[in-house]
Amino acid sequence: MRNIQDETNLNQKKVLLRLDLNVPLDNGKITDTTRIDKILPTINFLLKNEAKIIILSHVGRPKGKVVSELSLKPICEDLKNKLNENIRLISKNIKEINSNDLFNEQDEKIVTLENLRFYEEEEKNDNGFAKHLASLADIYVNDAFSCSHRAHASIFEITKFIPSYAGLQLNLEIDALTKITSEIQRPITCIIGGSKISSKINIIKNLITKFDNIVIVGGMANNILKYKECEIGKSIQEDNCDKIIEEIFSLSKKENCKIIYPEDVAVGKSLEGSAEIKELNNISKDELILDIGPKTIKAINLLIEESSTILWNGPAGYFENPNFAKGSIEIAKKIIEKNKNNTIYSVAGGGDTVSLLNGIGAINNFNFVSTAGGAFLEYLEGKELPGIKALN
Repeated sequence: MRNIQDETNLNQKKVLLRLDLNVPLDNGKITDTTRIDKILPTINFLLKNEAKIIILSHVGRPKGKVVSELSLKPICEDLKNKLNENIRLISKNIKEINSNDLFNEQDEKIVTLENLRFYEEEEKNDNGFAKHLASLADIYVNDAFSCSHRAHASIFEITKFIPSYAGLQLNLEIDALTKITSEIQRPITCIIGGSKISSKINIIKNLITKFDNIVIVGGMANNILKYKECEIGKSIQEDNCDKIIEEIFSLSKKENCKIIYPEDVAVGKSLEGSAEIKELNNISKDELILDIGPKTIKAINLLIEESSTILWNGPAGYFENPNFAKGSIEIAKKIIEKNKNNTIYSVAGGGDTVSLLNGIGAINNFNFVSTAGGAFLEYLEGKELPGIKALN
């Protein structure tokens, strides 16, 4: 895979820069700029090397139609302020633009094309659309790891028509994931949460073959507790999961990977309620398991203390209510403590985990925090991502 830093001459070259600027919008206002902040180093690198930048991205799911609420306009404004550069949004139909239309002035450095998903050809991985995009520039850079699990025109097909490179953020993402899946410093522990164990089964099975410990928390741990014949009250659970859980325990035994799950919990009568610590044999039928308890926190923190590498995907509880955030916060604090001593390599990912870390101001206290969502999870499953395959 060629990296954009390897390109020695970018002076006045037109660079198609595929980013993931699919940030949450509320009435045209950006509510979380994490994804924008992470790609600034690539833009600054290209500016420093005097490239002409053509930004490509999508926002939301307009399904091949122009939806004004999903324009890149507010994102352009945010980028302008952060880069202190003029950025012009070209609203003209992309299929009618040619290379000479892009830069009006000699000193114009950055333009942005409108939402790629306004065109149905994008998600169809249309050959003609990809070829047209490629005709607009000299070089293509993919810095949208979070879109690289999609075989879309601006991610996959485009690389057939133009010299293609990986961006700085995409490289960081691949490096971090390599350190937790192949170039591993042991012992290595995964803390995995979420509401559905069925949606994470392929990740868990893949990681069991590589990891020393897997800690299962959050709603998906309730299925394990139920399998172990514990009362889980009105807690979130999935039906017909016993076979999945048997697979997990059978494979973990074969691969000598330790599976850890809650030994005590914090319960409430409702999501908005207060927390009460309960042993597993003392949960009432009208209670919800909404966090891990102090014994479980202590056991997880001991594992973190003994680990050289950690992957965290999914909070330990219903952290949106501060009464049930203690487990997640204590895990974060322990990882941060180890990070400060340079005794652990830490990677976190997944929307809820990122929200949690943002909320407690800890997003910069991990070695790497992925905002890649589906691509992050598919990589952990061991799948080949189309966008990465194309760059290789």
